[in-house]
Amino acid sequence: MKLTLSIPLLLSTLVASKSFLFGNQQQPLVDGSLSVPGDNPLSFCADPSDYILTIEKVDLDPNPPEKGKALQIKAKGNFTQNIEQDAYINLSVKYGLITLINTQADLCEQMKEVDESCPLEGAKDFTKDVTLPKQIPRGTYTVLADVYTKTDVQVTCLRAIVHFS
Repeated sequence: MKLTLSIPLLLSTLVASKSFLFGNQQQPLVDGSLSVPGDNPLSFCADPSDYILTIEKVDLDPNPPEKGKALQIKAKGNFTQNIEQDAYINLSVKYGLITLINTQADLCEQMKEVDESCPLEGAKDFTKDVTLPKQIPRGTYTVLADVYTKTDVQVTCLRAIVHFS
């Protein structure tokens, strides 16, 4: 059970770092790509111009993440509106075609993992170090994090695909 929970925690940390703390100006989708700026496996679910969170950059070191090694996440972004208590994240984690997690979590509680608290507002810049367990099973993991305010306005939506060998 501990292993099953550690993988989603890692991936939700990747998504949280991406989806919750980013820069003031969204990078234009010049090439039509939905990739999140920076060195990372993240992409937006749709054109991010309507999202409350503007992501400037997210960098992972190493990218891609490696099991049993330290992972550093650096993120920068901007909330164009204040995010209050009762905001939430719909989180789905799949291993191949198998759903490991499909849950709704309190966004403000999750932000404590990156030393932030609600209300979330304005520019955010942070660095988070995590150590990935060696026991992560080989395979491809897909994470979807769809974030909403307490009044159901979309803050951001991100996808990440990570392969562990």
